[in-house]
Amino acid sequence: MSITWLKPLLKTMRPRQWVKNGLLFIPLIFDKQLTNWPALARIIVGFMLFCLLSSIIYIINDLVDLEADRNHPQKRQRPIPSGALKVSTARTAGIVLTLVVFIPATLLSLKFALIGLAYLVLNLVYSAWLKHAPILDVMILASFYVLRVGAGVSLIVVHLFSPWLYVFTTFLALYLGIGKRRAELNLLAEEANSHRKSLEGYTLPLLDQLILIVCSSAIITYSLYTFSAPNLPVNHTMMLTIPFVIYGIFRYLYLLQVKHYGGEPEEVLLTDRPLQATIFLWILAVVIIFYLSPV
Repeated sequence: MSITWLKPLLKTMRPRQWVKNGLLFIPLIFDKQLTNWPALARIIVGFMLFCLLSSIIYIINDLVDLEADRNHPQKRQRPIPSGALKVSTARTAGIVLTLVVFIPATLLSLKFALIGLAYLVLNLVYSAWLKHAPILDVMILASFYVLRVGAGVSLIVVHLFSPWLYVFTTFLALYLGIGKRRAELNLLAEEANSHRKSLEGYTLPLLDQLILIVCSSAIITYSLYTFSAPNLPVNHTMMLTIPFVIYGIFRYLYLLQVKHYGGEPEEVLLTDRPLQATIFLWILAVVIIFYLSPV
């Protein structure tokens, strides 16, 4: 029996983009439960299920955007638009993966399963209608990141998880979403409107202004978190992590506007060494301050 469909299916599932689901670990880390092994195990299982759920979305998106992707200079190389993966095979895989995700998700946590369902439904609505609405499209994209954090919260018993982290995640996600639109508009130039209707509602100056607003808001909200959250060290050492966040945001802006990257934020994360080093050092600093320094 031939399994030539397996490789293009895995490519369609976008495993490189699963890195975004690492947001499920945020509640565990920032609620000081990283050494709570049962909670860690639940988050790991939830992470794997959310990775498969994300893959379902990617399959659906490729099916919905089939004709548009065939005319896109880069997306035409994807398995479904290129014909490497049959439409019928992709549909069957989507149905099977949905069962594989939601049956164990319901057993793990009903709230987690409902958040996953909301994520799936919102993605379907986005793919069908909302992605064509300027401004609203990037707000919906940002909500997907926030839902990931909420999914992590639903899997453990949180004690002092600060709501400032939800606000920071929202602004950071808006920053990435707007940056993605800017990269698309810059890449497609005059043909942008024929590829994504929402792009006709954007201009580069408008997107640059929106980026300025949300990246500034992200820095401010994270800074407020570092000295106002209830479970932080009283000596305010968490404020030492602010420079890492500032550099990470500035580095991505540099890549977006100078190097003209950013069409796929996760690809930037997986390829840019300075950005990877910054995130690693930020996480290391957070762990040291939370778990190794005196309260």
